[in-house]
Amino acid sequence: MKHFTTEEWIDFVNQVASTNQQAAMQKHLVSGCKKCQETVSLWQKVRETAAVEATYQPPLESVRIAKAAFATSGLAGKQSKSKSLTELLFDSFLQPALAGARSSSMGMRQMLYRADPYQVDIQIEAKPEGDHLLVTGQLLNVSRPEVVSGEVRVTLSNRRGNVVHILTNQFGEFRGEIENSGDLELSLPRAGEEPIVISLRNALDRLPGGTS
Repeated sequence: MKHFTTEEWIDFVNQVASTNQQAAMQKHLVSGCKKCQETVSLWQKVRETAAVEATYQPPLESVRIAKAAFATSGLAGKQSKSKSLTELLFDSFLQPALAGARSSSMGMRQMLYRADPYQVDIQIEAKPEGDHLLVTGQLLNVSRPEVVSGEVRVTLSNRRGNVVHILTNQFGEFRGEIENSGDLELSLPRAGEEPIVISLRNALDRLPGGTS
């Protein structure tokens, strides 16, 4: 009796094998091969776990508490006040992809930036209908964490002439939709200085080294 490889069963579970291959593998399972049934069961659990992780969103209140704790922990003060460059603290596309979930959707990206005086939390998501990106985020003024960054003018650009202006709400949150050109640029005002510009080329393309 022929047994299929682990890689073939991963493609079977993710439904990326050819039609003929899928049929042959299904027939093999029906024949009662316990070894292959156990392999399929394992990778089905992996795929389900990956799907749950991709859609998980922590409670907003917990996120705000964590951001406030970070801002007041003294980490922000360790950087030179004269440093004005944007610093990437986290990018979900730089995290290794979960083994066995090679065909998982890459339609969402989360990032955290430090750009004096702000800490900027950004999420980019591809809209299922049309060719647009949904950009949501939150600003935290790390130099004055007790002051909410409300009514800050955030500008989104797709670097192809499409520009959207948004004001943050009472919690420093913003949300906007823009035509997807592949690239994205976000700019924030800074008192007495040039605006902060965060450039995201290939906004929803996984970066080299970010896959397993």
